[in-house]
Amino acid sequence: MIEYISHNEPETENIGESFAARLQAGDVVAYRGGLGAGKTAFTRGLARGLGCDGRVTSPTFTIVNEYEGKLPLFHFDIYRLGDEDELFDIGWEDYLNRGGVCAVEWSERITGALPPETITVTISRCPENEDWRKITIEGAEDK
Repeated sequence: MIEYISHNEPETENIGESFAARLQAGDVVAYRGGLGAGKTAFTRGLARGLGCDGRVTSPTFTIVNEYEGKLPLFHFDIYRLGDEDELFDIGWEDYLNRGGVCAVEWSERITGALPPETITVTISRCPENEDWRKITIEGAEDK
């Protein structure tokens, strides 16, 4: 397990950017964290670290945003899906096999669809300061 404390949104992005160097084609990054925790900020950094161009925004209404880079990034927001079947209906398995990185917000809604080697990034507010974030990364220790 790897832990960070982020004091603001730019730091969260920088942590995501640094973490991207550990990722390889086919990796799945599953986010856990409440509304406004910093999942999209982390993904902006991840995209930058993967060499992706374009403005990174939450795919709340589109379900998935695609960004081209050294490694493509497929950014999912599962919040509006009813179940795992809907994820498979939009081509989840195809995304897993396209040679990019899948970053999944609200991943706890589709745990049965996640591969066993999924990397979990949990972002939560710090009790000592509500503006700070604790970022915990599990499953990437050997990367």
